Amino acid sequence: MSSSLTVKELFNELCEPLALTWLAGQEGASRSLEKAPPEEHRPNLLGILNLISPNRIQVIGKTEFEGLARIGGPVREELFRQQCQLIIVADGIKPDDTLIQLANEASTPLVTSPLPCRKLINSLGQFLNHRLSHTEVIHGVLMEVLGAGVLITGESAIGKSELALELISRGHSLVADDAPEFRRIAHNTIEGTCPPLLRDFLEVRGLGVLNIRRMYGHAATRHQKVLRFIVRLELMGEYNQDTRLQNPEHSRNVLGVEIAQLTLPVAPGRNLAVLVEAAVRNYLLRKSGYDSGAEFETLQKQLMDS
Repeated sequence: MSSSLTVKELFNELCEPLALTWLAGQEGASRSLEKAPPEEHRPNLLGILNLISPNRIQVIGKTEFEGLARIGGPVREELFRQQCQLIIVADGIKPDDTLIQLANEASTPLVTSPLPCRKLINSLGQFLNHRLSHTEVIHGVLMEVLGAGVLITGESAIGKSELALELISRGHSLVADDAPEFRRIAHNTIEGTCPPLLRDFLEVRGLGVLNIRRMYGHAATRHQKVLRFIVRLELMGEYNQDTRLQNPEHSRNVLGVEIAQLTLPVAPGRNLAVLVEAAVRNYLLRKSGYDSGAEFETLQKQLMDS
């Protein structure tokens, strides 16, 4: 799913940090701003003034404003006839009465800011990327293990929270329990966050709800983390043991990005925290170019050939 955002909501949230002033086109306050899925080819959401392929949020800096003035009235009228949702004039420029009148006639919100054009676009881009990214909630516990974002999943009551608590006691950090939210923040990057209500809390059967930050300190929790690895817990009797020497990792598609996933069998006597640490270390080694399983198979083949 994706978050919805109107022009009015954007203005209310950013009017102070970006020093925005709404000059005209207030009737367009309810216009919706939406980020298209990566696979869809639609106009850019945000960018510097482009009259040929208009952005849905057109930002006019000093250079663009001077060029617009030289071109003349018909081009100005075309700017407001285009399917843009919002026009922002940056660099402290004060639009003339003609622009204000055109904005009111077209009900196109016209906003100004004293900030430099590039700084304004960067700040707006970060805000929109966070607010409008497509999101997905995956049941599990999101942890930071050895610096990597690790999602622990599995059936209910299999021991996800107990494993998370043991990892925390070993120096790792909690990001989100039960319902972490994931959003695609770049082409191949998924970021996981915790809903505000659940932040810092971990529910463990028999102990209730624990405040991890108060129990273990500030370093024991994180507000967000890029998802790198998924560990799925599965009862030993259901685990497929056909390929003991091959790489047991597969992948899971999260918002269009393939994330490495390892299924870890659960049984009495197995130290899952140590196993998760080892799995993450092994994953990081493979990302750096080393594969222990491949090396073992090579050595085995060399021995058989000799």
